[in-house]
Amino acid sequence: MGASFFPILFFTAVWAGVGIGLPMMTPKGPHQNLIRCTLMLTGCCCWLFWLCCYMAQMNPLIGPKLNQHTIFMIAREWGNSLKEG
Repeated sequence: MGASFFPILFFTAVWAGVGIGLPMMTPKGPHQNLIRCTLMLTGCCCWLFWLCCYMAQMNPLIGPKLNQHTIFMIAREWGNSLKEG
């Protein structure tokens, strides 16, 4: 399993819209810079969190730990012939 191009492009565009597009539309006021900074940090942090979660699913560090009885039961149900050793 590798990285698909479409999800990376789509979510990068969504969070770029939050981090770049929305700060351009903030209303004038005394807290305009604070709102812009908040939106840029939100877009950056959410994109980075999403990217880390997406990449962690490509090569998981841990997998299911099954005992031998469960493995033989699954093999029997799926039609594979495993010999107990």
